[in-house]
Amino acid sequence: MRFVRFGEVGAEKPGVLDADGVLRDLSGVMNDLSGDVLGRLADLPLDGLPVVGGDPRLGVPVAGVGKVICIGLNYSDHAAEAGMAEPDEPIVFMKATSALNGPDDPIILPRGSEKTDWEVELGVVIGTRAQYVSEAEALDHVAGYTIVNDVSERAFQIERGGQWTKGKSCDTFCPVGPWLVTSDAVADPQDLDLALDLNGVPAQRGNTRSMIFTVTQIISYLSQMMTLHPGDIIATGTPPGVGMGQDPQVFLKPGDEMELRIDGLGAQRQTVLPPV
Repeated sequence: MRFVRFGEVGAEKPGVLDADGVLRDLSGVMNDLSGDVLGRLADLPLDGLPVVGGDPRLGVPVAGVGKVICIGLNYSDHAAEAGMAEPDEPIVFMKATSALNGPDDPIILPRGSEKTDWEVELGVVIGTRAQYVSEAEALDHVAGYTIVNDVSERAFQIERGGQWTKGKSCDTFCPVGPWLVTSDAVADPQDLDLALDLNGVPAQRGNTRSMIFTVTQIISYLSQMMTLHPGDIIATGTPPGVGMGQDPQVFLKPGDEMELRIDGLGAQRQTVLPPV
């Protein structure tokens, strides 16, 4: 199943796409796609839901996100592109939840931006509380999968000291969606093609089988250090083709357009706007 949240910013309603791709309103069944409901999506009564007309804006497909956890250098080919050794353990950093953005909402460059970059990533949405789980149990805690653009200001991230988080957390720097695709609809999260085009030209191409640490390994690893709660999002790393890895390097500028795709998870499209 493909779940969405639709409507204006701050007033989104829960919805679901039926077998014909028609958007139907879930607000009569639930308050929102958040909390414990994420662990029982398969049990929701979906018959007879009202059709949503028009072409509404889509928001982040899960509400009440407590934390966005990211895994760095998690593709062997991206690590090679960056000229860095493959890590022995997952590299973990956070994106502020204030960076969350709808899948087709614009990216607004921060003031002082010099090197804003793109990263298409498989997003994992937690459905049930996970603490000290084994790899064998890990996928039982997944509500579903989505697309994340881990937009990154590289000068903030790398050249200004401290943690990567400061280059990852600017407003609008975490587009998520368009859909939350339930885990039963994703046969193998380790065999999904990812793509990002910049201004219609291929930039990133990859497959999740190139992950150094798999989804099951990541969930189990993180759960040893922090409890994962329903609605938490894990961005699992990016394949090669980021702007920082090109020669010469290429970074986002106002007017640029990105399109991101992952097999079975839909597409995102963003236009880059100047600082406000």
